[in-house]
Amino acid sequence: MTLVLEAVYSAHCGVEVGEAFCVSQRKHKSIRRALLVQTKDPPNPTLHSHSGHPSFIIPFLTHFRIPLKKMPSIRETLQKMGMEVSDGFPSMEHSLYHLGEALHNVTAPTTLTNYRDTQYFGEISIGTPAQIFKVIFDTGSANLWVPSHQCSPLYSACASHARYDSSKSSTYRPNGTQIAIQYGKGHVKGFLSQDIVTFLFLVSSIQVAGIPVFQVFAEATALTNKPFNYAQFDGVLGMGYPSQAIDGVTPVFDKIMSEQILTSEVFSVYYSRNSALNTGGEIILGGSDPSYYTGDFHYLSISREGYWHIDLKGVSVGGELLFCHEGCTASVDTGTSYITGPASSVSILMKAIGATLFEEKDYIIECKKIHLLPDISFHFGDRAYILSGSAYVLQHSEYGQEFCTVAFSGFDIPPPLGPLWIMGASFIGEYYTEFDRQNNRIGFATSL
Repeated sequence: MTLVLEAVYSAHCGVEVGEAFCVSQRKHKSIRRALLVQTKDPPNPTLHSHSGHPSFIIPFLTHFRIPLKKMPSIRETLQKMGMEVSDGFPSMEHSLYHLGEALHNVTAPTTLTNYRDTQYFGEISIGTPAQIFKVIFDTGSANLWVPSHQCSPLYSACASHARYDSSKSSTYRPNGTQIAIQYGKGHVKGFLSQDIVTFLFLVSSIQVAGIPVFQVFAEATALTNKPFNYAQFDGVLGMGYPSQAIDGVTPVFDKIMSEQILTSEVFSVYYSRNSALNTGGEIILGGSDPSYYTGDFHYLSISREGYWHIDLKGVSVGGELLFCHEGCTASVDTGTSYITGPASSVSILMKAIGATLFEEKDYIIECKKIHLLPDISFHFGDRAYILSGSAYVLQHSEYGQEFCTVAFSGFDIPPPLGPLWIMGASFIGEYYTEFDRQNNRIGFATSL
């Protein structure tokens, strides 16, 4: 995960922390990309069914749709009705069982948000009764973390976000393994716990349903103010492969797949590139939605086992191939706001389009010149995926002044995973993306 949180701090337009590395108390020398947690997933026969999950999961749900929409959250909707979150979830088991009968073989939306075309996040619940959290669904990692109620109020990044309180959950099970996650900018420290984690969606103005799994996750007890104090989300839910998780902790999506309730072992991601619209985007577990794209999907096989990485054959500006003449590797990362590449390559690329570095943090361009910018193309398979100037420049107004930031950043990732290009939201927003675990491939289609 390369969350672009530094951009929030510097220009209020993204989430940049750089590459995430794990520092385990047991394996200090182990360095791996993503949000990594060091533990095993202990059994709990009192809460597990034969498949390892609660027995009240919605049966035979063909697709699970998570629309990212700039509209009231589940919490806000219930509050407007004079209800607390606990009122909307009086009994998680009863609510899900009852609504499961009504939602047989249909799609089911939940609300998520697009913040300035750089942060796309949605709501999950943890515990019984439910505690609601806004999370990034991140293909660059495979673990889940949220702030803990035990986080000191001295950390304003904790105080300004929702915090998980295990003492209020009847389904909580302790784990206690200590973790420390170091990012390019800032860090997260905490410990592991287990509880019911649920993907949420509204089926009416007052009915809430979801897919629950009994999950190991991290309670963060220390979050550095920079960059997390500026994040619009509370935590991160990894959608990566199990190999990206430490010590065999099963990712949330893998637990859902094991229930065999989805049509196929895929999920698709649509990101709107206009945060002023109601629809901010959508994640669909089990399929994709043709109303979000035109033409067909074109698929590329995973190039590195256990990661959402594919072969990149070249990067062009206009008609000139500038980088990856001999081939490169690209990560398709839903947890990244910008397109990220090796620092030297991005520097050359920005000079080629006439962008300048502002305060050593962001590349900017004169807004009146956006229509003059050359196309930037990424060559995957036998196709060129083209980004126009309006696609890779973010326009925002602050205090009556307009700013135009180029959605590229330089970041050097060391071997063995690097060097690496990371295709973040500014690319996914143009190309609807399907992540196919069943066939170990990624598909792109032109977004509408």
